[in-house]
Amino acid sequence: MKHTAGAPGESRRQSSEPMQNGEAMCPEESKTTAGATEEETAQSHGGVVPSAPPLPPSSPPPPGPPEYPRPRLVFHTQLAHGSPTGRIHGFTNVKELYAKIAEVFNISPSEILFCTLNSHKVDMQKLLGGQIGLEDFIFAHVRGETKEVEVTKTEDALGLTITDNGAGYAFIKRIKEGSTIDQLKTVCVGDHIEAINDQSIVGCRHYEVAKMLKEQPRGIPFTLRLVEPKKAFDMIGMRTRAPKSSEGKIANGKETLRLHSKGSATVQEVPNEFEERATKKVDDLLESYMGIRDVELATTIVEAGKDKKSPDDFAQALDSVLGDFAFPDVFMLEVWEAIGDSKNGRM
Repeated sequence: MKHTAGAPGESRRQSSEPMQNGEAMCPEESKTTAGATEEETAQSHGGVVPSAPPLPPSSPPPPGPPEYPRPRLVFHTQLAHGSPTGRIHGFTNVKELYAKIAEVFNISPSEILFCTLNSHKVDMQKLLGGQIGLEDFIFAHVRGETKEVEVTKTEDALGLTITDNGAGYAFIKRIKEGSTIDQLKTVCVGDHIEAINDQSIVGCRHYEVAKMLKEQPRGIPFTLRLVEPKKAFDMIGMRTRAPKSSEGKIANGKETLRLHSKGSATVQEVPNEFEERATKKVDDLLESYMGIRDVELATTIVEAGKDKKSPDDFAQALDSVLGDFAFPDVFMLEVWEAIGDSKNGRM
């Protein structure tokens, strides 16, 4: 079938395809508008090529809630043996806390053995763990004199309870009356255990140090190198023991700063009555089974178990956060029972 030739403009329009699905039109077709050339369109509008009206300006997004700067938590601090008062902020864990205190007083962070809250004395009831009340005053206890003591085990247990400062220093938290260590009057609560038989244990956790001491054979002398906290004049000659009654009780206040080994510090509500009871019981179990006391560790254990439905679920949760401790099964069962008793008010 033959096609008749039309106008040149018409043949160009018929040979090209219309725009579909947003595809660009061919260059030749883009020169025409509704079958008319640009010249024809311009003539019909008085020689001016019409253009599309400008788009109205987009409205600005609705304003969000105003941003308020997060309040900066500032804490007051002193050296326990005496110093001016300093101000610290911006720390998220114990190591950073020590670094801030050291910066204020122009000392090395390694000089700090541990901190107490609201008391300059070597008081294990006031020991800084993983929580600081927002109005607490921090006292830093620094290295004092070094002493060496020869010890001979006469029974399996030395009578020591060990804790650590979270930054590599283990120290004595409790001395059992009538024990082997109790007979050595030069050994005091608060003494940092720096070495056993000249082997440095700096950097070891409290449970590792307790295990080393437990493994010392009976009847064979061994040496402890101890570093005592530096004492103020009115503390010289004091030999302190922490009573069992309220040890580890968290300072009063509506909120505390919770320090974490990983991640940022968080402001939390003070633990409720159940959590305090359970934490105290778990801390007692840590001392019974492992020879250590650690309120922060006990708090972590309670948090891992308080919402679990069975001992197996609790064991899995505990292994996921504290697997390095390798807790014995009998200990974990007692902890599970203690958490359940605390929750049900049976303690």
